[in-house]
Amino acid sequence: MTEKPAVSDPGDPPVGASASAASAFADPAYRVAIVDLLGGLAYSEISAFERLTEDSTKAPTLQEKVALASMAAAEFGHFERLRDRLVDLGSDPFEAMQPFHAPVDAFHAHTAPSGWLESLIKAYVGDGLAADFYREIAAYVDVDTRELILATLDDTGHAEFVVDRVRKAIDDDPRVAGRLALWARRLMGEALSQAQRVAAERDALTALLVGGVDRPGMDLAAIGRMFSRLAETHTVRMAALGLQA
Repeated sequence: MTEKPAVSDPGDPPVGASASAASAFADPAYRVAIVDLLGGLAYSEISAFERLTEDSTKAPTLQEKVALASMAAAEFGHFERLRDRLVDLGSDPFEAMQPFHAPVDAFHAHTAPSGWLESLIKAYVGDGLAADFYREIAAYVDVDTRELILATLDDTGHAEFVVDRVRKAIDDDPRVAGRLALWARRLMGEALSQAQRVAAERDALTALLVGGVDRPGMDLAAIGRMFSRLAETHTVRMAALGLQA
């Protein structure tokens, strides 16, 4: 997806977060939560693949077309790993992804880019925020699931590509910086709105975060700190682009 900015992390996983997969999945509620988690991530990955494939058709040069096509292929590989893991858990991956169609599709419907630069910003900001959120949750799951999530979030090269292209565009015409900064703020707001929607509708995921499936989740204060960290990483990404958060 995208890189992890160098800001404060959530710290060491809580006691018990490194439990083996076998013991963790003995709890049916935990299994439901993990299927939800992987289903949401899998749909995000297939959506990223679709967007990058579409963006590659709009690339201004052949070099950029090939770069985006390569990134799309990497995202599809991530999807395949998540799909296979869901099958291993005895879950239908397409059923697991179904609850996330509406919020993810709504985000994309409400944030259709008007040009090449906006599409790059969208992938960088939107995918970056999602990656940060899943990394936060990964601290509260079993080791096997955590390793799969972190591998799925490996940078496909998109971050460096976007930063390079956007900075060059700003150097060529500094006037675009203000417009792109406003666009990034809109993306951030819409992404948080859809994330809250998912949290409200998916009880299993919410329970995982707050420890409601007999796991050491966050308390409300910790959740507040998590959102503060998400905001910090967004600011770091914007600075990398040469934009104001």
